[in-house]
Formats: sequence, C-alpha cells, structure tokens
Amino acid sequence: MAKVTKEMGILEIAQNHPEAIEVFQKYGMGCLGCAAARFENLEAGARVHGFDPDAMVADINALIGE
Repeated sequence: MAKVTKEMGILEIAQNHPEAIEVFQKYGMGCLGCAAARFENLEAGARVHGFDPDAMVADINALIGE
C-alpha cells in the first residue's frame, strides 16, 4: 500500500493502515473520534496538537513498513 504523507486525511490513514492508530495514540491524539478527523489532514491535526507532522509521518511509515 502507498506511503503515508502529511497531506493525507487522518481518517483515510486510519482506514487504510489501522496499525497507524498506535502512532496517533503515542502522540496523544485521540483524533479518530473527533469530528475534525473527517476533514483534517495529518499535518493540520499534528500542528493543532503541537507535534511535528514529519515525525509522525516517519513513525507511521516505519510502522507500516514503507
């Protein structure tokens, strides 16, 4: 499956790569239940929560083997 990017939607990432949920949890982002997760991309969500989106993308891609 395709590599995750910070431009991808939060729900899109979770649906395509359920294992990525543990990365969201690691960063303290309970985004999946949040209404904003439906329209927010990873970069916007990370920045709102004060995290580096590039670090999150790297963690997710390392976990999914991309």
